[in-house]
Amino acid sequence: MEISELKASLRTTSGKGVSRRFRKDGLTPAVFYGPKSEAVLLTVNSSDLMKILKGKEENIFINLQFGSGSKMEKFTLIKELQIDPLSGKFLHVDFCEIDMEHAITVDVPIHFKGEAIGVDNGGDLHHIRREIKVSCLFTALPEFVEVDVSGLDIGDSIKVQDIKLPDGVNVLDPHDTIIASVTAPR
Repeated sequence: MEISELKASLRTTSGKGVSRRFRKDGLTPAVFYGPKSEAVLLTVNSSDLMKILKGKEENIFINLQFGSGSKMEKFTLIKELQIDPLSGKFLHVDFCEIDMEHAITVDVPIHFKGEAIGVDNGGDLHHIRREIKVSCLFTALPEFVEVDVSGLDIGDSIKVQDIKLPDGVNVLDPHDTIIASVTAPR
């Protein structure tokens, strides 16, 4: 699991006008919070955040450094990222602190491998889900889950219960949820 470094600055003001000025200066308003921490208002450099996010799929873990005087360093996960749909610029980001002793709940991407037998027989392969929700300690968190679809024939499907996960990783999605299926063409 890749962990990126990001520097943040404390901010004392909030509001729509102040946030617009930050964005105009190349900064993204942010907030840091956690189970054992009070909410802290921050700003991060938008271009630094863009470099971290580029090419990442899910679950971006960041070692966040902030504070005035005594610098604080917190291990965080981007919980929410708001992006302007027209310009693609960052509007706001939420950093949630990760407690290494408690399980975290995240969505893990699914990577499909293989060529389904049913596709060779004229069927259509459908990827129903692209991620599954899991709960585990950070140290046991897989970067992705690999699902082999090569054994699927027309009418077959793979469900959540068919996925093999490492020890200590619990699936929170219903076990009868279909991940992928092969159907006959219309």
